[in-house]
Amino acid sequence: MTSLVPTPGQTVGPFFGYALPFDRDNELVPLSHPSAVRLHGRVTDGNGVGVPDALLELWQAAPDGSVVQQDGSLRRDGWTFTGWGRASTDADGGYVFTTLRPGATDAGRAPFFAVTVFARGLLNRLFTRAYLPDDAEALADEPLLASLDAGRRATLVCRTDEHGYAFDVVLQGDAETVFLRYPGQ
Repeated sequence: MTSLVPTPGQTVGPFFGYALPFDRDNELVPLSHPSAVRLHGRVTDGNGVGVPDALLELWQAAPDGSVVQQDGSLRRDGWTFTGWGRASTDADGGYVFTTLRPGATDAGRAPFFAVTVFARGLLNRLFTRAYLPDDAEALADEPLLASLDAGRRATLVCRTDEHGYAFDVVLQGDAETVFLRYPGQ
């Protein structure tokens, strides 16, 4: 019996500029929403240079921790929270989402944004998490974070600043973001 050898996926992009954006794709809620928060940051390469043609997808729980299963993400209506958005990076690798603060999906767990990164030169998309920094006890007890070397945990935790939450994605190098692998990927 012949064993099949896995082959790499096709290179991701660069086709984001015309194939994937849609109106208000980075606004999971409008800026005017009373509970709106901003998640922003940069995507950088191994030399610290911003990646100008990356695309990030954001997946998250609702503020009450429920997993949203609402249709209609590609047609923002201004009030329905779907828990999903997409943002392209700018010329310096910057991105921004307007969203709601996610809740913990289980009691005692740390809330997080699930982030998917698409960029030129990647054979497949990358998965990571951006944990909220607000609950030190929940972060300390989070199984994924606890499984990492202490120096690597920080790559999965947002910082707070005057604009909301900041989360940078570093594609290579000493400060590389921890990326996740899911079954079947």
